[in-house]
Amino acid sequence: MIATPVELSDQDATCPQILILSDSKPGHLNQSLAFASLLGCRYQVRRVAFRNRLLKLVSYLFDRLRIRSSGLFKYTGDLPSARMVVSTGSETYYANRVIARTISAFSVVLMWPAGYRADFDLIIAQQHDNPPPRDNLLTLPVNLSAPVATGLVQSGPAGAPCIAIIIGGPSKHFRFDLNRLEQQLQQIFHLFPDGDFLVTTSRRTPLAVDALLEKLPFRYRLLYSQSQDNPIADFLALADVLFITEDSTSMVSEAVCWGKANVEVLPLAAAAGRNKICTMIGRLAKQGFLHQFDGNIGNCNLKFELQSVLQAEVQKRSLL
Repeated sequence: MIATPVELSDQDATCPQILILSDSKPGHLNQSLAFASLLGCRYQVRRVAFRNRLLKLVSYLFDRLRIRSSGLFKYTGDLPSARMVVSTGSETYYANRVIARTISAFSVVLMWPAGYRADFDLIIAQQHDNPPPRDNLLTLPVNLSAPVATGLVQSGPAGAPCIAIIIGGPSKHFRFDLNRLEQQLQQIFHLFPDGDFLVTTSRRTPLAVDALLEKLPFRYRLLYSQSQDNPIADFLALADVLFITEDSTSMVSEAVCWGKANVEVLPLAAAAGRNKICTMIGRLAKQGFLHQFDGNIGNCNLKFELQSVLQAEVQKRSLL
């Protein structure tokens, strides 16, 4: 089970264990929140931003020269005492270093801090980014995530295998072929004639894909273009077999870390040859965490023990 973190109000007298710095990008903030959740830590969030774009460039120089200046950035609220300052994204790394020193906390950054000195107390980066080896670096085959089912999706008929499908969309790395996707979906329905089928999409999913999904016999269908509710954590909790398109490292990461499902990745056409997502998926496939769908179903329900790996690393370094 995922430990539940405690979010504190600014007026709470209890000292947070983690101060999260946010650049207001949901994908970045969610990784920092997952870090706190996986450790079961109390936390507070402060938004940070450079005062202007030029000062971000200045921050690279100042960092190299070991000049710490809070005048380069601004943040919301006060600065509570904390054991760790945690942040994700290049807009936060300089502020992380300055604020951690100010409040005498450990500095922890998620994703490789390109352009800045890599001497934070802990860096957590993904293997597919090929970070250079360092004593203060934990490399993971996945992104940090901590999904919690909300009950948005109910269980289906007793005895029917639950088949959940998560569909993303085109990106700089992948193109979407509607005909190919339709063939893949028809293969899935054929493989599970008695299946209980669930589907959801992402903000990048083309409307033509939505139209296709509307025609198919899903018991549960949630299209992002119609509702921004997120059923993915429920899918992970319910699915016996989970199909995901290969365009998102976050979707793949959640699938191979949580739930009990056999994970099948639906291949897409790469936009410009092999990319880091392809590399990530290839490594996970070799280790048995997922199967790249080829018309048959693999037996890949091995889960990466993200929580225990992270807890062990933090304990080894005495960060809490």
